[in-house]
Amino acid sequence: MGVTATRAIKVLGLGGSLREGSQSERALRVALAGAEEAGAITTAVTGRQLVLPFYDAAAEERTPEAVRLVEAVREADGVIIVSPGYHGGPTGLVKNALDYVEDLRQDTRPYLHGRAVGLIAVAYGWQAAVTTLDQLRTVAHALRGWPTPMGGAVNTAEVTFDAAGGVSEDKVADQLRLIGRQVVEFARAQASVEFPASR
Repeated sequence: MGVTATRAIKVLGLGGSLREGSQSERALRVALAGAEEAGAITTAVTGRQLVLPFYDAAAEERTPEAVRLVEAVREADGVIIVSPGYHGGPTGLVKNALDYVEDLRQDTRPYLHGRAVGLIAVAYGWQAAVTTLDQLRTVAHALRGWPTPMGGAVNTAEVTFDAAGGVSEDKVADQLRLIGRQVVEFARAQASVEFPASR
């Protein structure tokens, strides 16, 4: 289902760590704020909401948490994914959640087809932040998503986020908000292609 003039754009934020209020979750909130500034309705699936059984394509039933995640992705016009960088790559928590997108394979809009995907990696050091962002882009492409032109590699050795949504570096806050806005802009562009204005 595309975005129409009568329905608001929906952006799903996915990620963070098991630690409530983690730096990665706070970075996600900043990016979602950018999407809201662009007019989107946002929701987030973070932290312990991502604690799911290891993905098994052959499983006959899904847990209620897994069903909620898959439905949230299905309903989203765009997705923002944030992962901490663990040993140079995304966490198992985030990757396992993304594996559940496989359950959308039979949809009219399979996987992340036709959706912008904003990607952000947060790590204590540039190497892990950059390599994690690169791997997230690879996964987004594999799921047929469209990574936004701007991606976020955040080095928490230099930048911190507070509980009120503040960021110690304005340029990082601006970058994360831009990612959120780009997700919304892409959703609007897709809507204009799928549902052109009548002439």
